Amino acid sequence: MTELARWELRRAALGRPTAVTIGVFDGVHLGHQTVLKHVVESANSHGLASAAITFHPHPRQVLRPDLTTEYVTSLEDRLSLIMRTGLDGVATVSFTSEFALTDAGDFVRMLVEEFNLARLIIGEDFALGRQRGGDPETLAALGQELGYEVEVIELLTNDATTKVSSTEVRNALGDGDVTLVSELLGRRFALHGPVVVGFERGRSIGFATANVAIGNDRAIPAPGVYATIAHLESGPMPSVTNIGMRPTFDDGGGLSIECHIIDFDKDIYGTDLRVEFVQRLRGERKFDGIDALVEQIGKDRDTARELLASMSIGTEQ
Repeated sequence: MTELARWELRRAALGRPTAVTIGVFDGVHLGHQTVLKHVVESANSHGLASAAITFHPHPRQVLRPDLTTEYVTSLEDRLSLIMRTGLDGVATVSFTSEFALTDAGDFVRMLVEEFNLARLIIGEDFALGRQRGGDPETLAALGQELGYEVEVIELLTNDATTKVSSTEVRNALGDGDVTLVSELLGRRFALHGPVVVGFERGRSIGFATANVAIGNDRAIPAPGVYATIAHLESGPMPSVTNIGMRPTFDDGGGLSIECHIIDFDKDIYGTDLRVEFVQRLRGERKFDGIDALVEQIGKDRDTARELLASMSIGTEQ
């Protein structure tokens, strides 16, 4: 039942006693970063290696398949961001329907046997295992039996009462509030994917766009127009990005992410384009005709150009 998880842990083990934290860490927001950096500090002070255990897919996707699961970051980006906090390693455990039946005790025994767990660092609301049976008190009792220590830390809040969470990030994205998202993440929110052929409406009206293909499991900002930074092989470029259904054209093509890179006119089809979202300029609108749309796009471009010229547009992720 747990052999896949056992193998995944064994493969990622660092070969020496390790301080570990556990979670999904979707988005790797400031709250996550606080925990992960604390693991590094605690490991250093106790002469241990430091690591995180993350799950994929999200447990909710397995336990509640009736609910849509949208990720703030791809798994690849999540692992990269986790490692940037200074950890020695990260292990990805496949959360399957079989794994969901694992008791907390069985899982921490696996961690001791396969991952050299010596110190477990968790948040005050943490729970692990079947029916969330592994709360901090239970895990501490198991630690006395199995030879690891448990450290419980306070979670970061963005005010006196609200815990910084991936749910809060998703809600802000749903509102199109990419400014708040940046504050919660500690960096600009970004999407990246291959540039694909679209309807080429933008080119036909003088504003060529790169159509970025994003998986339907990603959380994206609300429909609208955003000042953005496009990251090309040659470096970052100011851009303006539209997310929406192109209501003026009414072409029935579905939701698209179209990035107009300012003062740039080269073929980048097939490349992976990363777009950082800086500020929402306006919501999605249906215009009376193409001329009105072109006029507004020009204004959006000029607004984005002016906004981005006033700040550093170097990479943040």
